[in-house]
Amino acid sequence: MDDLLLKISYTLTDIDKAAIQFWDKLHNYRIFAFSGDLGAGKTTFIHKLCDHLQVQDAVSSPTFALINEYHFTGPAGVDKMIYHLDWYRLRDTAEAINAGMEDCISQAGKGAAYCFIEWPEKAMELLQKPYLWISIETTGIFEREMTVKKVGG
Repeated sequence: MDDLLLKISYTLTDIDKAAIQFWDKLHNYRIFAFSGDLGAGKTTFIHKLCDHLQVQDAVSSPTFALINEYHFTGPAGVDKMIYHLDWYRLRDTAEAINAGMEDCISQAGKGAAYCFIEWPEKAMELLQKPYLWISIETTGIFEREMTVKKVGG
């Protein structure tokens, strides 16, 4: 059974607060599957999360690169890694594996990294439980509603 962990509404004006609330509550998880229609704001929200974490790397959509790697300084000055994966252009799970997606998720599953995955529906078989399923819905021109559920574990 999926567990509802968080439900928040936000706009671009207060998206920073939403990102802080999200991370404060959910930072102990490692695999984050962001689902939503094209233009719902998945990349924008991930960018705000990275801003909150003070990522120094350029944060952008990995639509063409498929995988972007970011670093931030965690507690006690430890370097932490984020894999930002975009599965929009993938045809199937085999293509995801060939692109190295499985390795990124494996690292996150071992606690060695975080994975922020856009369009997880394209290769659901690769998601290691437990993971968070984050649904972002457009509720108005500038309004979004996010629902976060824990899947497995």
